[in-house]
Order: sequence, then C-alpha cells, then structure tokens
Amino acid sequence: MNVINEIKEAGIIAVVRAEDHNQAIALSKAMIAGGINIIEITFTVPNAEVAISELAKMNNVIIGAGTILNQVDAEKAIKNGAQFIVGPNFNKEVLEECKKNNIPYIPGCMTVQEITNALDEGVEIIKLFPASTFGPKYLKALKGPLPDLEVIPTGGVDYNNIEDWLKAGAVAVGVGGELTSGKTKGMATLTELSKAYVKRIKTLKQYFLK
Repeated sequence: MNVINEIKEAGIIAVVRAEDHNQAIALSKAMIAGGINIIEITFTVPNAEVAISELAKMNNVIIGAGTILNQVDAEKAIKNGAQFIVGPNFNKEVLEECKKNNIPYIPGCMTVQEITNALDEGVEIIKLFPASTFGPKYLKALKGPLPDLEVIPTGGVDYNNIEDWLKAGAVAVGVGGELTSGKTKGMATLTELSKAYVKRIKTLKQYFLK
C-alpha cells in the first residue's frame, strides 16, 4: 500500500487533538464511522501512542502521528503502528527515522527555502503550516516556480474554504478544529459532519485533485 497515494485519494486527513488517548480514540472512531479513513493523532495527546496502537488494529484505516518534533517520538509512534509521520517543522533526524522504516514523512513548512530544503532531503509531500497565515493565494503562487510541489494545507482549513485550497493546487487538506467539535457537540454530530466532509471532498476532487 502506498500511503501517500491513499492520502491523495482520500483528499483529507483528520487531525485529532484531545485531552487524553481515550478521547482521541472516541473522536477518531466517530470520524471513521463517517467515512474518513486517514487519521492523524497528534503527540500533544497524552499517551498518543496508545491511541495509535488501538486505532491501527482497525481495517481500512490509515493512522499517522502528528506534532512529531524529534526522532524519539517518531520511533515510538512507528513502533505503535503509525503509518505516516507529520511534524509542524522539518527535522532531519525524524526524516531519517521514517526512511529507515519506509514511512512517509510530511513536515510542516512555510517559506520557499524551508520547502526546497525538505524536498532536497527527499521529502515527497509538504504540509503547509499554518495554512491560515497566508491562504490559498500563497499556495497558488508557490506552484508557479514549483509546479510539481505536492502540498497538504493544515491549520485553519474548514468545510467552507476547502474548495479554495483545492483550486490553488492542494493534493489534500488537513482538518482539525471543526472536525473534532465532537468534544462539545457529541459523537453523532461528528459522524454526520465527517460524512459531509467526505461527500464534499469527493465532489470537489474530481475537478481539482490530480
């Protein structure tokens, strides 16, 4: 299985931040029930590796680890079943750990220099973070000198602006805050919201995702 291709096909990564690993599991299962099959558990969640280990047992779901800042956490996440690693920045030691385990690494970058440095080291796909700082027009501008750049904007992406990001050239989007509203609105609501996201992505990506 090519995880990067699966992410691009799905068009969305659900970014899960929670108060503890049990809540992270509950939120994730509610989104999975709604059809989202790419889940990123951030390492800001206490005992995040426990949630990753539990969710990795599920069929037809790809579980990754987010907010990975160092090699130690990358190794821990991978040992517990993480199938991709995401960071808010680029870290060469994390990249090497991912290469060693044949796991995709999606680092967060903002500037052209940061992006090209990561690409030169062998990174396949970039997380534009925080995406809300510059917006879709920035991504479109980046695609001028870097037409083959594959980007997943994360941070400030929501149901209403997904179309703008895909039009600008994003291969997928990372969505967190709005999706994890289940913490206050209930898991049934989160499942329905997930269904709406999946339907919208499916409709949009036939026009904008390659």
